[in-house]
Amino acid sequence: MKQKKYVKGRGAQQNTPNKFLKHIHEIRSDFLDFCAKEGEAVSQRKTQYLPVFPKSIVNKVTSPDVGMEYSMNPYQGCEHGCIYCYARNTHEYWGLSAGLDFERQILIKKNAASLLESKLKNSKWKANTIVLSGNTDCYQPAEQEYKITRACLEVFLKYRHPVGIITKNSLILRDLDLLKELNTYGLVGVNISITTLSENTRRILEPRTATIKKRLETIKALTENKIPVNAMLAPIIPGINSHELIKLSKAAADYGASSFGYTIVRLNGAIGHIFSDWINKAMPDKAEKVLNLIASCHGGTLNDSRFGLRNTGEGKIAHQIKEMARLAKLKYYKGRKFPKLNRELHNEYKHGQWNLFNGQ
Repeated sequence: MKQKKYVKGRGAQQNTPNKFLKHIHEIRSDFLDFCAKEGEAVSQRKTQYLPVFPKSIVNKVTSPDVGMEYSMNPYQGCEHGCIYCYARNTHEYWGLSAGLDFERQILIKKNAASLLESKLKNSKWKANTIVLSGNTDCYQPAEQEYKITRACLEVFLKYRHPVGIITKNSLILRDLDLLKELNTYGLVGVNISITTLSENTRRILEPRTATIKKRLETIKALTENKIPVNAMLAPIIPGINSHELIKLSKAAADYGASSFGYTIVRLNGAIGHIFSDWINKAMPDKAEKVLNLIASCHGGTLNDSRFGLRNTGEGKIAHQIKEMARLAKLKYYKGRKFPKLNRELHNEYKHGQWNLFNGQ
């Protein structure tokens, strides 16, 4: 059987069917032949930015094992193209595919900052940390043009409200001025995602992300400015990057990270098919082994939704990874701690400025 060609520059290698749609879009061989003869592209290869205008932007996180209370996402879909991304499934809610559509059809929430401001001004709202990028990266390439994340940071500063950030893009340093000012009030904490120290692995796992060197330098730049950084060594994929966990944690510590966390990859919904298709094209020699190792961490299946187990896994491989993380924390992070963010200031700035007269 002829090995299918691996498409460089994207994570997913196909568009999977949307489970919410009745009809399935299929590319037939006769259509491919026609495109080849006419010299036409089979599909739109360039990333498209599509404006949307949601009615709300802050989401309450009800999952008990995620580690955040509220999140917000200025963009839906992510051009980074990380093959393992759990957020891919959410693209189906918009009538799109979790595969290539997730990387090429990016929804731009242009009114995000104004929605956030309305939320923070609401008299019923109590200050709880809101995390930018609970789903998709707020510093993905679209941010260079639209600057929605920066606008949201300005709102958080205006209302003295705590904000967490998760990203794997060095573009965050563009907003160092705002981050430094937020940090003077203890209002910001940053999570930098690092999955591997190998550029070859990074290119196929996360094709449009910042290099590992840039991410480590970003950790250093932030910590040199006293901004707390947690390194997210996630996901750990048995057979691909699991052997790097201790080296990854040391590298993050050497560049100044206050702490680190990890999760074991899980392939829910359409991601199981997308990942399996990808690894059989990108790493055909080790595909079966890796898929079996992942399944061994999740009760024999790629699809694991069990709270408390889905992120850490179970079994021998998961236990070995857990022990490596424990040893790394003892060796490289002793005496370091990621701080809790300040929730005490927001009520005094509910209207965008300090209430001077008896808190009125």
